[in-house]
Amino acid sequence: MQIPITVLVLTRNEEVNIAECLRSLRWAAEVFVVDSFSTDRTAEIAERLGARVYSHAFEGYAKQRNWALTHLPIAQNWILMLDADERIPDALACEIERTLNDPGSAKAGFYLTFRHRFMGRWLRHGGLYPTWVLRLFKRGAGRFEDRPMNEHLILDGPAGYLKQPFEHRDRRPLSAWIIKHDRYAALQAQEYRGDQTGAFPESLPPRLLGPQAARKRWLRLHAWNRLPLLLRPFLLFFRNYVLKAGFLDGKPGFIYHVLWSFWFPFLTDVKIIHGPPSDPSTGNWLTG
Repeated sequence: MQIPITVLVLTRNEEVNIAECLRSLRWAAEVFVVDSFSTDRTAEIAERLGARVYSHAFEGYAKQRNWALTHLPIAQNWILMLDADERIPDALACEIERTLNDPGSAKAGFYLTFRHRFMGRWLRHGGLYPTWVLRLFKRGAGRFEDRPMNEHLILDGPAGYLKQPFEHRDRRPLSAWIIKHDRYAALQAQEYRGDQTGAFPESLPPRLLGPQAARKRWLRLHAWNRLPLLLRPFLLFFRNYVLKAGFLDGKPGFIYHVLWSFWFPFLTDVKIIHGPPSDPSTGNWLTG
């Protein structure tokens, strides 16, 4: 099965994830890996599995995605954006094929939802499922808003929804998750300051009654960002773990929500309060 679609995968030191990701994409007519100069075997593995690898210095998630859309020799009319720790199951590949072959479809893009796996368990509760992300779109019909993170695709045209989920399954150790979310916390703090000053004029319009992404943006701007710093993580943990039944996912759910619903936003608030690092090259503001 060859589906006329281009898949774009962003990587940086993903040798433990990239093989499974690419093997789940054997049905795609074209796969590009945009690598941010990995120091491990990511590029080598990707090339061996048939992907076309391009190297580009990382300037930010939105900029990296937009660079790929602008500069790569994309030959297909449909594009799927993926991360190296994500996989496309056969059921979703078949649904994509049926959808793209439907002559009655007039959509410019499609929302997909993902199953988040952590410590071997699918986390179904705690506000994690379903989370809808606009990942499949026509070439030339979308561009990512330029934000430090939480970037969304701004689509020129109507969007539909696919039923079958994709998988988020990161094979890296927990220490890598901690390091990554320490970096994300700094980006979240940067985004918070930018939202306060109106630094992102070309963004997804926040709408309380719009699609999930637009609702989340509205809630972030008009509710979350107005809550007292350092109190917000306690409220988020209570919402996700108690009100949204994250406790039903057992020990993995408890560990994940302590880290993701409490520790990560708490670290973000600390970085907001203290401000940018005194030494940007080291990030060391504790002794600055």
